[in-house]
Amino acid sequence: MGRARRHDEATAIALLDAAEAILAADGLEGLTVRRVADQVGTTTRAVYSSLGSKEALLAGLATRAFDLLGARVAALPRSDDPAADLIAAGTIGFREWALEHPALFRVGFLQQALVPRDAWSRSGTSAERALGALQELIRRMEKDGGLGGRTVEDATWQFDSLCEGLAVTDLRGGTPCPGDDSKPVWADALGALIAGWRVRPKADH
Repeated sequence: MGRARRHDEATAIALLDAAEAILAADGLEGLTVRRVADQVGTTTRAVYSSLGSKEALLAGLATRAFDLLGARVAALPRSDDPAADLIAAGTIGFREWALEHPALFRVGFLQQALVPRDAWSRSGTSAERALGALQELIRRMEKDGGLGGRTVEDATWQFDSLCEGLAVTDLRGGTPCPGDDSKPVWADALGALIAGWRVRPKADH
């Protein structure tokens, strides 16, 4: 039983590897169960038994996306500077992950509506873990008085939204930097956001 389970896990990983490569090269239109099976040298039945339908493949890719992103952010070294650590989470964590896995970025952040809700819910735990890794860093900012009265949830939403927008710009080749190195732009933008948090927002009139 143990050997069969390991075989199933290895097959599922190989199928997701193939699906990610196809998605990166040809987009959603090119992703089919048949192509994934052919890429791995197996049958469509093996795909259905290991992962399920095309929609389940996409859900599996979304789970992989958040697993990899969350693990990358959580593994970054911590310093005595919460702001620097948070900028690193964006530049070294989110940016490098998105550039290395553009197809996973699109599935996880841009194409959620294409995955049926019941299949998408399978990636929920992975998404929560990834978000938790970011929120842990932002809570350090809060303890340091660096949110200006904002909630951790609001700051997380702002930081994540900025990272998503910067990643979209990178992936479409629109970053205006010498040598196509967008890291300084990310660091500057995220640093400006974090510096702005220290200013208490004005009350609505």
